[in-house]
Amino acid sequence: MGMAPGQRPDPDPRLTMAPNPAQPQAYADPHSPWRMSVAPMMDWTDRHCRYLHRLLTQRTLLYTEMVTTGALIHGDVERHLRFSVDEHPVALQLGGSEPSDLAQAARLGAQWGYDEINLNCGCPSERVQRGAFGACLMNEPQLVADGVKAMVDVVDVPVTVKHRIGIDKNEDYGFVRDFIGTVAEAGCQVFIVHARNAWLKGLSPKENREIPPLRYGTVGQLKQDFPHLTIAINGGIATDEVVLEQLAQVDGVMVGREAYHNPWWLARWDRLFYGAPDNALTRDEVEARMVDYMEREAAQHGTHWYAIARHMLGLRHGLPGARRWRQVWSDHRLKHLPAREVAAHARGALAPQRPEPLTADA
Repeated sequence: MGMAPGQRPDPDPRLTMAPNPAQPQAYADPHSPWRMSVAPMMDWTDRHCRYLHRLLTQRTLLYTEMVTTGALIHGDVERHLRFSVDEHPVALQLGGSEPSDLAQAARLGAQWGYDEINLNCGCPSERVQRGAFGACLMNEPQLVADGVKAMVDVVDVPVTVKHRIGIDKNEDYGFVRDFIGTVAEAGCQVFIVHARNAWLKGLSPKENREIPPLRYGTVGQLKQDFPHLTIAINGGIATDEVVLEQLAQVDGVMVGREAYHNPWWLARWDRLFYGAPDNALTRDEVEARMVDYMEREAAQHGTHWYAIARHMLGLRHGLPGARRWRQVWSDHRLKHLPAREVAAHARGALAPQRPEPLTADA
């Protein structure tokens, strides 16, 4: 069921959670809403993807795809903002630069029940640059500050900024330090920092996620220089070990591609990074819940299961039969079949499970 404007969820359980006594105190605050999050990713982190991720982790903060202010002000608000109450906590990421437009879009996001409004100052794509927002906004920190203040003035939820550590090949630390300092004065207390520069010319968005070198130390230095702010890190993080290393330096970790391609990793996050109980569902149960969701979406909104199934293709990553299972769910020739029938075909494609080896005591 989608959230109606003004409907609010129950309080975030993370805010009353007891710390894990086994976890070193040097790690980031386990109560922080930004301790772990899944990055906003265009064409990927739609509401169907977020529904899957919430089945796997109850604590992690989820982000929408970037939604432009123009799309909300002049387009179909419900299509862009509708989401399931089950997705909370969930943040709306906005793309835009005009303070009045950002304020109007942020107000809509808060009315629809989002837990946070995030401003994109990190996307390097040429399309975003043509709209004078995304990473190029880092060159105009006062304009970002004006936009942040405009949003802070009209919403009661946190207003945050996601950005890079530099533009093009300028690796001057003072550039990102002064950007944060200026924007923080406008009321932003949370910065999610992609630990790469954004090269605005000559690289595709994909290359911008791979070629500019990662500089995690720069993000750690920002936390030292701004201890009163919440600083989360993003970029190239794909293992438990790296997450824990970063949580010893900054307040939170945002994971992108690895969370999407290997979603079962998220099933361990509540225990490993929050000291909360493990995800109780098996992969089979998650798949079954997704089939139920597909049927509800088809009945209520006319959504075809194929648009939902694409997000769970990594669910069995690394298991026997995973490739055949994935091929069934992604086979366009089966689109005419109901989701439950496709699920039966997919389960049948899995390799037979090998029996557990006998122990010496058996």
